[in-house]
Amino acid sequence: MADTMKALILRGDGYATERPDDTVLSAMEPFIQLGDLPVPEPGEGQVRIRVALASVNPSDEMFIQGLYGQPRIKGNAAGFEGVGEVVASGGGSLADGYLGKRVAFVAGAGAPGTWSEYSIADAAGCIPLIDGVRDEDGAAMIVNPLTALAMFDIVKQEEARAFIVSAGASQLSKLMIGAAADEDYQPIAIVRRDSQIEPLKSLGAAHVLNSEAADFEEQLSAVLREEKPRVFLDAVANQVSARIFNAMGRRARWIVYGKLDTEVPQLLEPGQLIFMMKQIEGFWLVRWMQETPTADKMAAIEAAQKRFAGGEWKTDVTAVLSLEEAMTRLPTELAKPNGKVFLRP
Repeated sequence: MADTMKALILRGDGYATERPDDTVLSAMEPFIQLGDLPVPEPGEGQVRIRVALASVNPSDEMFIQGLYGQPRIKGNAAGFEGVGEVVASGGGSLADGYLGKRVAFVAGAGAPGTWSEYSIADAAGCIPLIDGVRDEDGAAMIVNPLTALAMFDIVKQEEARAFIVSAGASQLSKLMIGAAADEDYQPIAIVRRDSQIEPLKSLGAAHVLNSEAADFEEQLSAVLREEKPRVFLDAVANQVSARIFNAMGRRARWIVYGKLDTEVPQLLEPGQLIFMMKQIEGFWLVRWMQETPTADKMAAIEAAQKRFAGGEWKTDVTAVLSLEEAMTRLPTELAKPNGKVFLRP
């Protein structure tokens, strides 16, 4: 094996000093460069993985720009999530037992990320994949599916059959809509294109509303009166989100898990937090992984794998790019709606 590997390498360090007017990734060069890094060595309890496919998530886009909840390490490979074969162990029974296995994984803290030929992961955080799970599903096995199942569990705890999801055509929302429909819940999806309405209804969305439509407010009011949702799962966090929350009824929960829009929302009626007992809160998968009992996490992982292997869930693919292609094509491919972009090192 060679001593070096190809990787997409972070040019920035720490966090961005200023928040840009637009967080959409328009070019790679300010943040990423293609280059060579030493092949990493795993420590005790870690494994080295030959990356077969790596995801590009919204969190990756924010991270490489210095806008995510953890700092960049200049000169390190980017990329959080991927799938590949364990080719070396740093020691320990669990790590040794994964040798030769295909696993879904998140790169270890401070280790080279998944946008490289090899990455390092803690063995305890790897997920051996069952037969029937495609690489495309394995590379997207952790961030979106576990977030979808964890947030759907919040909905179930509220004992309300209807709930709202923004960015309704995103991969994560589609997974959540499918899981909810299977259990006779009523997902209400918010989108920005009419072309996304029928596909989401075919997945099981009870209602799909276009926030750009002239009669959006009227449609929203009618749906809220009919379904009475109490949970709003929001990846956008803009003024439309604030309007949706304002229109919801008593004890509504606005749960923000992403910030796809740079617009800063303003609460229309802050008194609702007092007199209608509404709540605004955040969800971060990293914290859920840290705080959730192991048995519950394993149950969610098993459920996600079974859904992918059984065909109930499927990752829609926009493009699969090499590391070289990513430098020129990744921003354009990410701008296309409804699918996911992967890198093949």
